[in-house]
Amino acid sequence: MSAPDFTARPQLAEDVARLIRRRIFDGTYPAGKYIRLEQLAAELGISVTPVREALFGLRTEGLLTQQPRRGFLVLPVTRRDIDDVAGVQAHIGGQLAARAAGQITDEQLLELDQIQRQLEGAYAQGDHDGAVRFNHAFHRLVNRAAESPKLAQLMSQITRYALESVYPMAEGWPEQATHDHRRILAALEEHDGEVARAAMAEHLCAASKPLTDHLERLGVIQ
Repeated sequence: MSAPDFTARPQLAEDVARLIRRRIFDGTYPAGKYIRLEQLAAELGISVTPVREALFGLRTEGLLTQQPRRGFLVLPVTRRDIDDVAGVQAHIGGQLAARAAGQITDEQLLELDQIQRQLEGAYAQGDHDGAVRFNHAFHRLVNRAAESPKLAQLMSQITRYALESVYPMAEGWPEQATHDHRRILAALEEHDGEVARAAMAEHLCAASKPLTDHLERLGVIQ
């Protein structure tokens, strides 16, 4: 896999972490592989500082462990890992949706509906990048409408572990996601917090299966 150009990016550590995370989840960096700081920095053409920050951050996420004098070792990813993350996402995401239902504005609802229409259009056209972008925008707007910045921050941190780019390619997921999003949107329009909570939680829990199936096909999950 060719590495992107990192030299002009302002948030290098986050970009490097995103690249490593993607390589772990697509099987480029399998469990048991050592990632060496200087080697990766040379590959990307950047200093070791952002690479070090990225590696320590991924260690905190539980994707890597540090081995003295040998580098950072990629840890196995398990089905339980994915299910656990989905469960936490469902709990926090449901809470955010419930709070959003109580105070979301007409302008935000209109914007959310427009984003959903764009998402459905991207699914229909096979525009994977667009689908990822509009899906992220949909959830970001719900989270923003909740006006609970700490919960939204936690959700953002957890979501790093779920590769959004997988879902547009997963069999049946575009249809499932469209149904789920429409249910969430309807609950928000009715300002029904409990239905919004349940709809969001069920949607996020359901997302674990296409991700684990994809990772099994790649051999990332044994």
